[in-house]
Amino acid sequence: MKIKEVIKALERFAPLPLQESWDNAGLQVGLTEAEVSGALLCLDVTCQIVDEAIAKGCNLIVSHHPLIFRKLARITGEDYVQQAVMKALANNIAIISMHTNMDNARGGVNFRIARKMGLKNVRFMSAKTVDGVECGSGVVGELEEPMAADDFIIMLKKTFGVECVEANQLLRRPISTVAMCGGSGSFLLDEAVAVGADAFLTGEMHYHEFFGREQQIQIAVIGHYQSEQFTSEIFKEIIQAECEGVECFIAETCTNPIMYF
Repeated sequence: MKIKEVIKALERFAPLPLQESWDNAGLQVGLTEAEVSGALLCLDVTCQIVDEAIAKGCNLIVSHHPLIFRKLARITGEDYVQQAVMKALANNIAIISMHTNMDNARGGVNFRIARKMGLKNVRFMSAKTVDGVECGSGVVGELEEPMAADDFIIMLKKTFGVECVEANQLLRRPISTVAMCGGSGSFLLDEAVAVGADAFLTGEMHYHEFFGREQQIQIAVIGHYQSEQFTSEIFKEIIQAECEGVECFIAETCTNPIMYF
């Protein structure tokens, strides 16, 4: 099977028109006519990820975050993006990124977060249609049983393997309905309140965005990387279902640049 056929399978699940206008999802590096020797699935692309692809015999890397996000004026190896591009090209490795198109797709990043939390009745917070495909930036669902706020936080720490959760004042009512957006989702906080969510889960928020929400909604921020860490599972399921014989590896390299002490 050729690389381009794997790309088509991924883009059938999360079509590129679903991405936000500022994004750069899609093919990042390389040619697509080669036969796939293996696919390495990851959140970010770094030189270490390219090294892992080489070691595993993969000529395709599928990432969530685009390697090339801003225009490259030159490729001289002066930063990690250029170095990764050069190493991938030198080793005939193609790179494709499925970013906000995978965030916005049904069954994508946010639906996977909801599944990990065991939510039911999961739906888009505010659905829209792009090229005939229903999509949305965030989702909302219900817990199997209402939870006290402190138990909800403990559940998040266990489910996502996080050292800590940033939260506002603990809610003094049970949490039943949870809204969420992986990555930087604070732009959906007002919408989460509007749909009646008791809690809003995301990867990162600014300091001042926590103010004024006391006892209105439980904010829970678990880290950008941590919120999207299961995205590679989606890639693997798509490729295994649609691309028979293509060997997939979820990257062992942790690319989270943030340390917790």
